[in-house]
Amino acid sequence: MDKLKMQSLDVVGSNIEKIQQLFPNCVTERLGKDGKPELAIDFEKLQAELSAEIIGEGEERYQFTWPDKRAANRLANTPTTMTLRPCREESVDFDHTQNLYIEGDNLDVLKALRETYLGKVKMIYIDPPYNTGNDFVYNDDFAQSRDAFEETSGLFDEEGNQTIDPMQRNTESNGRFHTDWLNMIYPRLKVARDLLTDDGVIFISIGDAEINNLHKLCNEVYGESNFIAKIVIITGANQAGEGVLIQKNIEYVLCYGKNIIQTTINRVDKTEESWRNLNDAPSSLVTRPDMGYTIYYNPKTEEMLPVYDYDKAKLNLNDEDEVYSTDLDLIKKGFIPVRPGKRNGSLHRWRWGIETFKKRISEIKMFSTKGDFIPKFMQGGFNPPKNYHNFPGGASELKLLFGEKIPFDYPKGVSFLKYFVSIGSETDSIILDFFSGSATTAHAVMQLNAEDGGNRKFIMVQLPEKTDEKSEAYKAGYKNICEIGKERIRRAGRKIKEENKDKEGIEKLDIGFRVLKLDTSNMEDVYYTPQEFTPQLLFNENVKADRTGEDLLFQVMLDLGIELSAKIETRQIAGKTVHIVDDNYLVACFDRDVTEAAIKEIAQLHPVYFVMRDASAANDNVIDNFEQIFRHYSTDTNCKIL
Repeated sequence: MDKLKMQSLDVVGSNIEKIQQLFPNCVTERLGKDGKPELAIDFEKLQAELSAEIIGEGEERYQFTWPDKRAANRLANTPTTMTLRPCREESVDFDHTQNLYIEGDNLDVLKALRETYLGKVKMIYIDPPYNTGNDFVYNDDFAQSRDAFEETSGLFDEEGNQTIDPMQRNTESNGRFHTDWLNMIYPRLKVARDLLTDDGVIFISIGDAEINNLHKLCNEVYGESNFIAKIVIITGANQAGEGVLIQKNIEYVLCYGKNIIQTTINRVDKTEESWRNLNDAPSSLVTRPDMGYTIYYNPKTEEMLPVYDYDKAKLNLNDEDEVYSTDLDLIKKGFIPVRPGKRNGSLHRWRWGIETFKKRISEIKMFSTKGDFIPKFMQGGFNPPKNYHNFPGGASELKLLFGEKIPFDYPKGVSFLKYFVSIGSETDSIILDFFSGSATTAHAVMQLNAEDGGNRKFIMVQLPEKTDEKSEAYKAGYKNICEIGKERIRRAGRKIKEENKDKEGIEKLDIGFRVLKLDTSNMEDVYYTPQEFTPQLLFNENVKADRTGEDLLFQVMLDLGIELSAKIETRQIAGKTVHIVDDNYLVACFDRDVTEAAIKEIAQLHPVYFVMRDASAANDNVIDNFEQIFRHYSTDTNCKIL
């Protein structure tokens, strides 16, 4: 049986394999730090393959860089042995929900998720620290190894339990003010990109302090060609001061696609108000005669044929019948002539010329109003409804959920997030927010699902930062931000169901979530580096004493690429606790003294994967006969051990 690696994807090793497939001559072998042979890239040969002209040392070139950028990049690619431990008591509908709420440092969480959710997340929204001079940023220390950092940063206590404040305040007096912020956000955006589907999108809220740096950074990580939009949001009353006309009360949302060719932004709202009349032009036909033509429309086939058919010599006339000619043959075939009509007594024109119409005809929809047909198109870019003018303000929504005490500062509004979820995802998409704060994104996903019958799933990730002891949140009993987010989802879910209780199918709305908490690996160090231990210690227990079978199960799911929302059934087989995941896709048993009878029953389930501990076998006979049993009953099962 093969041994599970029980760590996240080794990105560097994966990239070397990709280069080996393209340029096998550029991959060589060397002795690694542990003295064992390993694959490595011969960069001189790779440079020769990629370009005849090599950029020389010190040669000027366009680049965006800052101190420790290379270290931040390495941090993104470094695998982690951290795992996610389930917490049933804080979850809602643990056994049936498809939603996840994950507590912990979001970089390690993203790494843990990378292999399982590689290319599966349709939309990401994040609201990271704006770096206004009083924000906290993650304390990623590049001068230390990751293990050394974890020991000194306060991320874990002496017993290995995660603490809740691995952050530092980034003040403007810090000489690395922008650098620290960039080093924080860069590796997280890199790992997040791997999670996006090929047609996926990411939305990032940001303020003036870092909008330019973030834009450049996203151009590098996601590709400048994949930039979709920089959306400007007016956040409230002008803060520039009386008599000052420059608008300063704004923030931004940057939007990038994983692959602009495949990316689809769902701008089409089902309501007619979201469409714009094609004849809503600012001037008459006389000013732009090239924008006057007839659109012949067949109501049965919905076919549209634009025809340039007016007499330029008669443009100053106000009679449509004299200016335009009529194609009787098309009318006999069922087509109806549709023209711009009149405005203020003069003939009007279309917003588009005929060639533009032909190119963008797929964007046109014909609406019928009192027997007349009006061509409309979806407004370009992002145009939220008018009542979204102040949509970042979510404090009043939290107040409705929590009562008089508002437990969170400056939350985004549900309408704000619901809008972006609606245009950036499909009805069955996975939506990720790894700076989830008060969990507005989860609230918006549930609300939108209730409205359109969708089955979107959310993954919320949040560091359990302590709340200020002087804050309303702390006084209300919420000692860290995660407690606020989880309670917000519980209350919002109940409220949404109650408000939609008469709606058909509302009972199927998923308002639950599985709580998972980032922690050190379930495995002792001997599991990963047996060569560093004496022969006697190699026989010691390799699973930490405080870890349960369900803890092990979730780390195995991560290792095998099984979604953490998968259905889990636990049953007794031959007196042993057996976990069955995703209808026999994975069967796992971590009990001791597993007998041949138990192995036989498990093999007869025909799982794709079977996992057990190497210390689980009741005796040597079980080990000797294990593979023979599976060859007899389930030859295709992949057997793994811990």
